Amino acid sequence: MIKKVDSARKYIDFINEINSDSNFSDPKLCTDKKMKSNLFDAENKKGHHIFGVFEEQELIGLFVFAIIEDENYIEMIVGLSKNPKAYEEILAFLKTEYKGYNIDFVYNPRNYILHRLLENEKAEFDVEQQKMVLKNEVVYCSNCQVELYSPKYREQYFAMHSIDTYWTADKVIAATGIFRVILAIEKDDVVGYLDITHKYDENEPYDILVKPEYRRKGYGKAMLAKAIELNKPNSMMLLVDVDNVGAIALYESLGFEKVLGENSITAYLSL
Repeated sequence: MIKKVDSARKYIDFINEINSDSNFSDPKLCTDKKMKSNLFDAENKKGHHIFGVFEEQELIGLFVFAIIEDENYIEMIVGLSKNPKAYEEILAFLKTEYKGYNIDFVYNPRNYILHRLLENEKAEFDVEQQKMVLKNEVVYCSNCQVELYSPKYREQYFAMHSIDTYWTADKVIAATGIFRVILAIEKDDVVGYLDITHKYDENEPYDILVKPEYRRKGYGKAMLAKAIELNKPNSMMLLVDVDNVGAIALYESLGFEKVLGENSITAYLSL
């Protein structure tokens, strides 16, 4: 049975039990601040819904979803359970209540129960993401021209921006309270961009791209170094494909270090 939950705090024992298990912990609950923001404050966030899956009176699963009805889009913010039945029931519920929606699941790669279920549903999967945190800032000087986005570059930025993503160029530019955009420029041409959050205590790059013909010239490193400078005194983290050796080496050269046990994977499914 599925019930809408008005507050997750009453289930703190269940939350702590699941989140302390390395196979079923949620990467979005890895710190007290993230626990508060993504779970305990969810009841007050627009479009966020907390659902409990119960077997008789016992809670067997707790989930938070961000549901954007006018875009037919759902994101699983939190998913906590060790019980296959909980995942099966919540997915069946979503299929019934939100038929035709697209949903993104971001979860612990070790969560074999959810992963197996999504494989059976023919979901599409991104590569596992390695979490890295800026630990020791490295001073980096570059001759590459990088600057904050300005409207004169709008057309070029939009033309090269990733389209297979929720945060498309138009949404990023409209969300000035969340993102800043850093551009790499060569002879007044946009050759790269970096979308990065700026409103949080711990910010992160969301999307970075350099045109193929301008790669290995230092533009990516220069944009990230600029982002680190502008982000002070806040901290910074990022996610990178676990098999992207070159990118990991780049981030390490700027002072990022791998964080063990907090990797994530994203799956995409149409309900």
